[in-house]
Amino acid sequence: MSVSNLSDAQQRAVDELFRRIAPVADELGDLFASRGHQLALVGGSVRDVFLGRVGNDLDLTTDARPERVLEIVKDWADAVWTIGIDFGTVGVRKGGRLLEITTYRSESYDPASRKPEVVYGDTLEGDLARRDFAVNAMAVRLPDHEFVDPYGGLADLGAKVLRTPESPERSFDDDPLRMLRAARFASQLGFTVDPGAVAAMTAMAGRIEIVSAERIRDELDKLILGALPRTGLTMLVDTGLAGHVLPELPKLRLEIDEHHRHKDVYEHTLIVLEQAIDLETAGPDRVLRWAALLHDIGKPKTRRNEPGGRVSFHHHEVVGAQLAKKRLTELRFPKDVVADVAQLVELHLRFHGYGSGEWTDSAVRRYVRDAGHLLERLHKLTRADCTTRNRRKAAALGRTYDQLEERISRLAEEEELAKMRPELDGNEIQEILGIPPGPMVGRAYKHMLDLRMDEGLIGKEAAREALLVWARDNDVLT
Repeated sequence: MSVSNLSDAQQRAVDELFRRIAPVADELGDLFASRGHQLALVGGSVRDVFLGRVGNDLDLTTDARPERVLEIVKDWADAVWTIGIDFGTVGVRKGGRLLEITTYRSESYDPASRKPEVVYGDTLEGDLARRDFAVNAMAVRLPDHEFVDPYGGLADLGAKVLRTPESPERSFDDDPLRMLRAARFASQLGFTVDPGAVAAMTAMAGRIEIVSAERIRDELDKLILGALPRTGLTMLVDTGLAGHVLPELPKLRLEIDEHHRHKDVYEHTLIVLEQAIDLETAGPDRVLRWAALLHDIGKPKTRRNEPGGRVSFHHHEVVGAQLAKKRLTELRFPKDVVADVAQLVELHLRFHGYGSGEWTDSAVRRYVRDAGHLLERLHKLTRADCTTRNRRKAAALGRTYDQLEERISRLAEEEELAKMRPELDGNEIQEILGIPPGPMVGRAYKHMLDLRMDEGLIGKEAAREALLVWARDNDVLT
């Protein structure tokens, strides 16, 4: 293949792409051509080639209508699915590759509708015009490998800028989610957004409210899990989009003045998020990142002016946990993610009661029990929450938390702390007290668990005697 508008390095990148995806792409291109139809590799699949990334998933576009696509691929594909056929997309698996083949189209929203209206097109150039950004509006025709770039996406890719193929106002009006995608790509790729697009995002921020919660969630989640989430989040706040999709974030921009001296909660939150990311050990951690972002969202509601110009935020962790649960639920996050993030928000201040090590072993056990499977994430969130510029204070907090982790490790070794079980199980409680299964067994079990938290392992006989004392005090034994 030889294309005049590609540099030698870019030409090698495209050649490498087709070396990797052959024979799938060429076979499919020949198949469509033999049936009188066009086919092109498009969008992120082309963009990522020039970024040095080639995945197993390929996006393609064609002039063939979806029903015709099904006819063409039915005997060639290993598997076909039609979950997106209402929007013109047919899914195909061939070997180890997943392909999405979408009919040329243009999408637009009715002002009163959350769903796009799909109108099919007839040309590749027309299809590229409806793409979100010029860097995603490049294509390679199959099977002849002709590179197509009518909107200067390659130049934008080199400049690391996001610009819409047509006017940003028209693009964002057609699909308002593209405004969030701009912030998301800024986070994932480290690109800047064209000033005209930023101005349109600011003017049209309210248009995002017609988009479904699920689509908004997906974009926000990808943004948070990107390499530079601060960049994307700052764009959302500065353009006013955050006020519609994540209103708790701009509310953290509490004023700083001579009468109410306190740290900038918004800036503190972004630093905590970045510091939490630095502590990740196995790739992006969704729960940890969302907990870091939302850990202080209870502060605006709990802000109180105190004597001497001080400001307090009593119980902001409890209020914040409630707000985090509400926001993530409205965004349709899975229940386990909602519960885990809310629990971390509620627990993120617990360590500060530790002082310089005054906690008893019982208090340490309860800290571990309350954190449960989130203990390692709580460690990271607590450490990330230290943003003081006072190096001596930061070092002291770090040493104190090191000490707490050492105590947790020691107690875990001595008592198998992770299991957190009383020394008498439910069957033993029933046998000792001579009672049948029921609520009373649960009460007794909880008492024995609290005893374990307070006193550690005391042995079966001592546990039996303690149970009998509790039973007599609570009129369980007659």
